[in-house]
Amino acid sequence: MGTSYLHARVGFPVNVMIIFYVVFFFLILRFAITLFNFISNPKLIAVRQRQRDLISILVPVRNEETNVEALVERVKAQDYKEYELVFLDDNSTDNTLSKLRQLSSGDDRIRVIEGKDLPADWSGKNYACHQLAKVAKGRYLFFIDVGVMPQRGFFNHAVFRMKMNGLGLLSLFPDQRLHSLAEYLIIPLMHWLLLTLLPIRLVRLSSSTFFSAASGQCMVFDAALYKEHQWHAQVKNEMSEDLYLMKLVKAYRYKAETLLANGFLVYSLRRSMADTLQTAVRGLLTAFRGNIAAILCFVLLSVLGPVFIYVYLDIRLLSFAIGLMILIRLMVSLQSRESALLNIILHPLQMLGLVVIVLGAMFNAIRHSLIWKGRKVKAG
Repeated sequence: MGTSYLHARVGFPVNVMIIFYVVFFFLILRFAITLFNFISNPKLIAVRQRQRDLISILVPVRNEETNVEALVERVKAQDYKEYELVFLDDNSTDNTLSKLRQLSSGDDRIRVIEGKDLPADWSGKNYACHQLAKVAKGRYLFFIDVGVMPQRGFFNHAVFRMKMNGLGLLSLFPDQRLHSLAEYLIIPLMHWLLLTLLPIRLVRLSSSTFFSAASGQCMVFDAALYKEHQWHAQVKNEMSEDLYLMKLVKAYRYKAETLLANGFLVYSLRRSMADTLQTAVRGLLTAFRGNIAAILCFVLLSVLGPVFIYVYLDIRLLSFAIGLMILIRLMVSLQSRESALLNIILHPLQMLGLVVIVLGAMFNAIRHSLIWKGRKVKAG
């Protein structure tokens, strides 16, 4: 009845009206999810309670000789002193290993181990993390990427969160420091995808593994549970190990949580164009579990939906749709500590960037792999 009424009133074919309903339902649904995340504010919060548990900061590195020193200095400057910092050199072909040995000299809290040769049935990062966990001594294991810079208070606040909620896993999405035009066009889409597709609080509040998300840039595990279950060994050949680890921990009925780092963790490395696209392709494949059909539907609705509204509908509905899109970008930018004005201005170009990412995802899905850190890994 509703479709017939609208058809009679505005003179559009029924198939056009169906597309209209789908486009607006999709837009309103994403607005509702974004609003939920904005109100529920899923962020790491500062606490005054001083934590004193020994933590293991575990960092796999491969060809990172120019980047390791900044992380070492940042960790040393922390107010949290009950730590060990362990690097694993994953068969680097540059001077990463010698640089790490130089940085660790004279400080018994810093250790450097050499990674073993990669077995055929493991991905590089998973095997590196597996080896790091074997030598870790802390009550909590902080797996972080070398480009992630912890800010003052981070470790204390994260340990408190683990203890307060009895978590087996806490994953944090760092703030992203952007340097190039390519990064400004691509990287903000990762937070945009996360905050418009998933009610993040449900990662902890729901036992369903459907509500899962994680960032491999920072994963914090309860060490006892990790050593009991050998989490990385259970996802040893997965490219999207962060998501699969979150789903795995929840499948075992342990508590897990995903949060925005809220300025306490910042990814600061400058990415090349190739690295930027690889990061985005990996993120998109992870977000949609490698489902290319779902990715295509999402992009068609996100990119062509507004074009459809412009072509077929009047200015009032177009203004309503644009208003929702602006509010979505505003809330996402504020949550992720990005420039709202810049993201709104760049939104059309970012949508073109999304198309490029999708083409890359389709290419990698067809060949069932992508190149990550110089190695071929399984896609999806």
